[in-house]
Amino acid sequence: MPTTESGGVRLHYELSGNPRGAVLVLANSLGSTLHMWDKVVPAFESRYRLLRFDMRGHGESAVSLEPFTIEQLGRDVLQLLDEAEVDRASVCGLSLGGVVALWLGIHAPGRLQRLIFANTAARIGNREMWEQRIATVRNTGMAPLAAATLERWFTPTYRAHHAEEMEQIREMIAATDPRGYLACCAVLRDTDLRPQIGAVEAASLVITGTHDPATPPSDGRALHAALRKSRYLELDAFHLSAWECAEEFAGAVVKHLAEGEETDG
Repeated sequence: MPTTESGGVRLHYELSGNPRGAVLVLANSLGSTLHMWDKVVPAFESRYRLLRFDMRGHGESAVSLEPFTIEQLGRDVLQLLDEAEVDRASVCGLSLGGVVALWLGIHAPGRLQRLIFANTAARIGNREMWEQRIATVRNTGMAPLAAATLERWFTPTYRAHHAEEMEQIREMIAATDPRGYLACCAVLRDTDLRPQIGAVEAASLVITGTHDPATPPSDGRALHAALRKSRYLELDAFHLSAWECAEEFAGAVVKHLAEGEETDG
C-alpha cells in the first residue's frame, strides 16, 4: 500500500493508468475514499496517469490528531505530487475535493494544468449547518449518517435500482473514522474561498447535479461566473455525479483535458 507523509500524517494513495499519460488527480468528497471514483476510473486509466488518494482521516490514511485547515488539505495534494515526482497535474475534485482543487488553483497555479470542479462551491453550506452535522456525528456516530448521506448523494430512482451499490457506499461512509469526518466538517465550516476565486488562472470545468441538495446548481453557476476561464455542465444527478452519471461525467472531463492538450501546449 503506497503511502507518504504530509504534515505529520500518513496518506494512502494509488497511482495507476497510463504511465506516459498526463497526470490527473482525483480529490474525494467528505466521508468517502478513493473508491468513490471507481465508476470513472476505467475511462481515465487508458488515457491518464491517475493519482487517487484517501484524504487525512478517511479510508486508509491516518487521522490527524490536530485540527487543520483547507490549506493543509491542499498541501497534502502537493506532497502527493512531490512523492510521485510530478511537476504539474490536472485536478478533478468533487464536493470537499472541489474546495481543495479551488485552493490549489488559487495558491499553487504553477503545479496545475486544468481543473474540474464537481458538485462543489467556494463556500459549501453555512456555519450553522456544519455545527449541526458535527453535533449529530458526535452524538450518534457514523452509521445513522451513512443512510442519510445516500439520500443526498443519489436520486431516488438510482437508489431504488442499485441496491448493491448503495450498500457498498453506505459501508464506505459508515467505516469512516468519525474523528477524520469531524475534522473535515470543521474545515468546510471555516472555509470561504469566494473572495479569491478570481485568482484562479487554470482553465476550468464546473459540473453540477440538477437535483443536488448539498451543492445546488446555483452554487456551480456562481463559481462558473467568478472563474476567469470556465465551462459549465449540468448533469441529471444528485451530489455524487461522478458515480450516478459516470459515463457523461468521464466524457466531459476527457473532453476538457483534451482541449488543454491542444491549447495549453
